[in-house]
Amino acid sequence: MIMSTSLQTAKESIRESKGCNSKDDYEGRGNDWMSKYGEGIAALASGILIAAAWGMGYVSEPVSIGLYLLAFVVGGFVKAKEGLHTLIAERDLDVNLLMILAAIGAASIGYWTEGAVLIFIFSLSGALETYTMQKSSKDISSLMDLKPETALLYKDGKETEVPIEQLAVGDLVLVKPGERIPADGLIREGSSAVDQASITGESIPIDKEPGDEVFAGTLNGHGALFVEVSKPSESTLFAKIIKLVQEAQSEKPASQLFIERFERIYARVIILVTLLLIAIPPFLLGWNWEATFYKAMVFLVVASPCALVASIMPAVLSAVSNSARKGVLFKGGAHLENIAQTSVVAFDKTGTLTYGQPAVTDWVAYQGMSEEELFEIAASIESLSEHPLAKAIVDKAKEKQLSIGRASGLKALTGWGVQADYRGDTWKIGKPSFTDKEWMNEEIEAIVEKWANEGKTVTIVQNSQGVAGVLALQDRIRPQAKQAIARLRKLGITVAMLTGDQRRTAQAIADEAGIDLVFAELLPEDKVTRIKELKEKYGKVTMVGDGVNDAPALATATVGIAMGAAGSDAALETADLVLMNDDIDKISMAVELGRRTRRIVKQNIVFAISVIALLILSNFAQGIALPLGVVGHEGSTILVILNGLRLLR
Repeated sequence: MIMSTSLQTAKESIRESKGCNSKDDYEGRGNDWMSKYGEGIAALASGILIAAAWGMGYVSEPVSIGLYLLAFVVGGFVKAKEGLHTLIAERDLDVNLLMILAAIGAASIGYWTEGAVLIFIFSLSGALETYTMQKSSKDISSLMDLKPETALLYKDGKETEVPIEQLAVGDLVLVKPGERIPADGLIREGSSAVDQASITGESIPIDKEPGDEVFAGTLNGHGALFVEVSKPSESTLFAKIIKLVQEAQSEKPASQLFIERFERIYARVIILVTLLLIAIPPFLLGWNWEATFYKAMVFLVVASPCALVASIMPAVLSAVSNSARKGVLFKGGAHLENIAQTSVVAFDKTGTLTYGQPAVTDWVAYQGMSEEELFEIAASIESLSEHPLAKAIVDKAKEKQLSIGRASGLKALTGWGVQADYRGDTWKIGKPSFTDKEWMNEEIEAIVEKWANEGKTVTIVQNSQGVAGVLALQDRIRPQAKQAIARLRKLGITVAMLTGDQRRTAQAIADEAGIDLVFAELLPEDKVTRIKELKEKYGKVTMVGDGVNDAPALATATVGIAMGAAGSDAALETADLVLMNDDIDKISMAVELGRRTRRIVKQNIVFAISVIALLILSNFAQGIALPLGVVGHEGSTILVILNGLRLLR
């Protein structure tokens, strides 16, 4: 299969960033059963071995210790490997190694069960986190499907199929009806309606004529086009989309960087204090080595961050499970925290706030016609056309249960409308500028201007006697859009709209839906710029979209939300959250759930730190038995897990 250099480079880069060693690893990882479930199976097996070892303790102590050792190896292998990798490769310490040392320390003074349970809980938490995060590790390979692989190079009167990477600026390519345009360029010959939804998000194909600009990846309509290439393949808008998504996805949030730094500092402090507890008291306090080592191991156990780790994941996973049952799929737990702090929700218009399909909204009939007669005539003529506006008129006639006839001699005039013979007369249906000037009176012009100012597309039906009717068409707003926006504003969130549509159309939809900020006539890179500006001004920004053109903005936003049913593959894979039923009213629910999760996580963290601090102080001030330390430590772990499970409700 032929692939452009820029796309291949992007794919290779993504493969390397995911830690794959080969192309086979990258393409097979998603289907590798063990890579998905191996860590979870190991944690479960560790739990079973602990139960068996505890039971065998009443029968044979050597067998019991052997099973405990096996539980240590099976449950702790992955975390020990990660900890050792950090120690050797990065010359640093992390919580993984600290937990392993705490478990080994407990076992070294005879508390095998306590040490094994620490391993089990930590490995289970890690397995659950790994499984959850694997769902969000999607690449942007679906973008490749919309990128043409070859082009028809037209030179010296001959057509030659060539790979798109061989196209040079100035080359002339032929784009046949129904094909995707292979490169950015200018039309030199031909006219057609081009579907630019993949780039601009516009719901209605744009009429293109010689001299107009077209973009790679957009879909040509009914006419053949000769396009002069203006940009090489690596500089097209499509290539920019891929680059923007890749760059945005590679950025680490500040909270993640803080947690990584905290883990290493915490691990260093605990290990240093443990070593000091072993080395100093025998010399300064006259403790014997056995008592000193015992107290140091108690400290290592009670200071281990098991409860702190459990403060987050059970709560997050419970919230993720809760939202999934309601049709809102979070791809990772971190997005819950981010959406809880959202200050702005920015919507794409077409396909998100609206259905992405025009519909007849207003009409006026003349010449004594009834509205039924007007729609019967208009639909009979437009039934021969594949234009979205024509389909909307036909759908309206079907909705009124009218019988649709068949016109003859249809002529489609690109950029203007259609002309056909029907009922012994010649009819023209199209733009106001397509109508004969002598039939345009002040009343009709006033209606056209009024509807155009409302962001509607105006179509005039004319016969030999004059104007027979005026129709207005507009993309339909989703019925839940107003309610969804009202709920977001009630939560104190600013609502914005980013769209490639015309400003007048965008403003009309915004006014109807109750949106605060409107940004119109945007290309994908412009949407990214607007998202960055909103982040600088307001803080965390959530972007809601459905098309390929929304993918860079979704990746740039703090949280990207895609429409599950109507969304493109690129949007679904890039987004952090998916609305499975396209119900944008669920966004406010997700924000509220995120805020509730954040409160519970804060409660858990404060409680876990308080218990750890209390146990450490008790161990220093008076001394506590290791079993009591483990009970206090594991008890706090159970309590924070139970508190987190409240989010399942």
